[in-house]
Amino acid sequence: MTNTTEAGTGTGTRTANPAVARWPGACDCHMHVYEDSYPLAPTATFKPPHAPAASYHAVQRALGLSRVVVVQPTGYGHDNACTLSGMAALGAEARGVAVIAADIDEAELAALDRAGMRAVRFMMLPGGVLGWDALAPTAARITPLGWHIDLQLDGCTLPEREALLQTLPTPLVIDHIGKFLNGPVEPDSEAFASLRRLLDGGRCWIKISGPYESSRSGPPDYDDVAVLARILVEQYSERCLWGSNWPHPNTNPAPSEGDLLAWFLRLTGSDDVARRILVDNPVEVYGFPVATGTAPASSPAPS
Repeated sequence: MTNTTEAGTGTGTRTANPAVARWPGACDCHMHVYEDSYPLAPTATFKPPHAPAASYHAVQRALGLSRVVVVQPTGYGHDNACTLSGMAALGAEARGVAVIAADIDEAELAALDRAGMRAVRFMMLPGGVLGWDALAPTAARITPLGWHIDLQLDGCTLPEREALLQTLPTPLVIDHIGKFLNGPVEPDSEAFASLRRLLDGGRCWIKISGPYESSRSGPPDYDDVAVLARILVEQYSERCLWGSNWPHPNTNPAPSEGDLLAWFLRLTGSDDVARRILVDNPVEVYGFPVATGTAPASSPAPS
């Protein structure tokens, strides 16, 4: 695998690996769209940056990616209007993760499905609007749609929630390498073992994303988190997804998306594993059509 060095964020990001641009259907499975014209919910915990879909599209092209999953930010509560607008702007190769009200009606759920939503997000950290008591009932509601639960939590609490998560009728996607906030967490810890048992069950996926969310050692290598991520990539490549977490809300300084993609590619160790995670797994999880052919190489965005 050939890794190249890249610098900058946004329109200044350089392609991290030329091979990615040749893989039709390579997907960023976790990013957000923020528009100043959409009001924040009362539950918002910070003011996000103005980060419209047009700005992300430049990043997407520069990294050689062609598909994207837009995740509803906590700041908008269960008003998905900004996320839906972003999905529409990013086109047919975009899917979404919604936040819904507990009493949402079937017609609105069906409309979200037609718009490309494929999951409901549960944020079990400050700013989240759906709690643990809503998890099982919501999973039952979305099962007929073929959606999944997208879960962000402090992974150190996984052992106490594992039994509930194992019984969900829907697939489960866990964000940010488990986001073990009270780390560093060692590979032989009970919390990491709990995550591995969920993955062993065959209905759970893990996003290799946002290492800076829980790393204490920090960039560029995020060594403490990389130990866990490497095990996940090596032993559960069929259950891994990758996401940029653009625009890295509430993170200062913001990392380079190119650096994050290159970090992930180093973990995979081979083009075959990287392609499985970037291309094949998102097809299964988000319902993208199977990509065929060879995509043209993307040119770096202008600096």
